[in-house]
Amino acid sequence: MSHHGFTEVGAAPDEHTIRVGLLGYAFMAKAHSNAYRTIPYIFWPPAAKPRLVAIAGRTEERVAEAARRFGYEGYYTSWEELVEDPRIDLFDNCSSHHMHAEPSIAALKHGKHVVCEKPMALTAEDAYRMLSVARASGRRHMCGFNYRFVPAIRLARDLIDRGQLGDIYHIRVQYLQQSLHDPDRPLGRVPDPGSSKAGSQAILGSHAVDLARFLVGEFGTISALNPRFLDRRPGPGSTMVDLEWDDASIALVEFQNGAVGTVEASRLATGRANSLRFEINGSRGTVAFDLERLNELQVFLSEASVSDVVGFSDVLVTRPDHPYASVWWPHGHILGWEHAHINELNHFIESIVNETTVEPYGATFEDGYRAAVIAEAIAQSADSGQRVEVTFEK
Repeated sequence: MSHHGFTEVGAAPDEHTIRVGLLGYAFMAKAHSNAYRTIPYIFWPPAAKPRLVAIAGRTEERVAEAARRFGYEGYYTSWEELVEDPRIDLFDNCSSHHMHAEPSIAALKHGKHVVCEKPMALTAEDAYRMLSVARASGRRHMCGFNYRFVPAIRLARDLIDRGQLGDIYHIRVQYLQQSLHDPDRPLGRVPDPGSSKAGSQAILGSHAVDLARFLVGEFGTISALNPRFLDRRPGPGSTMVDLEWDDASIALVEFQNGAVGTVEASRLATGRANSLRFEINGSRGTVAFDLERLNELQVFLSEASVSDVVGFSDVLVTRPDHPYASVWWPHGHILGWEHAHINELNHFIESIVNETTVEPYGATFEDGYRAAVIAEAIAQSADSGQRVEVTFEK
């Protein structure tokens, strides 16, 4: 018998919900909020439907606007109240770099699962404190190295894991932006306390370091330069601000597995808007990637037949058997930068609900800590002019 008229569906009887509290209301908060709102209908059925309970920030007018815009039920102007809220299951830290450690630690102590944007901390000491509390808490924890969830980068990892590149010899990875290239352009505001350490290596280089670790392996030794080209810059009004951060970072790396590489970051790369690139050479093949063409992976496999590969092949990573493609759009319909955050945060929610590990594809606080140690080793090498061996606390 046919049925006519409107029928209300309602929630599925077994629908799980995960309640989110987010700290911050700027660029990255928008990206994460967009991800939470998108997950339920892309990753169908979702492991859990995010419920956006509260957002927090220090300026009431801006955080209230963000709550309305992003769809949170309410807001706080105190991060302490946010992490103490018993309604919240997952704490998402998208605040300023110097505000990553203490709120994340407090949230873990209050029993929340925590995702913290990168750089996880501005010192290795703070990062290790975060890692230690995370280990003791029994909660899931993730550091926001979202580029691990770009399908082309995951395909590169899969090719390496399957041995199709053979023994890895080289990696060259660089993250270049022009955000501070103009010496006369005023800073939007006086840098926050502690942000003297938030130079090119912390903000951009942490991504480059993590990708090198994710794709090739652990760092062994480092020889580096961390130049500062501009010591002062106009600040708000007519003030001049003394700068302590590095403007660029170049590191020569020997990996523990014998591979070698270079890791570079700069915010003075005039003309480069957001260029994250790498090339990895192995005994049997090479892969190359550019974030500004993020749906493509250049692949050369020396043992492929001529009909498969003539020189390098530009692989459009949208086929149904490619990473993440099956949940998105038909072959040839490309993804954007924001989709990596959606893939990443869904992975984290699935690990919470299904009690599975965040690693190896997701970055944990262990990865965030190791990136902080490597950043300090790069600075130590640059200051001393010596090669530095990378060591980690257990």
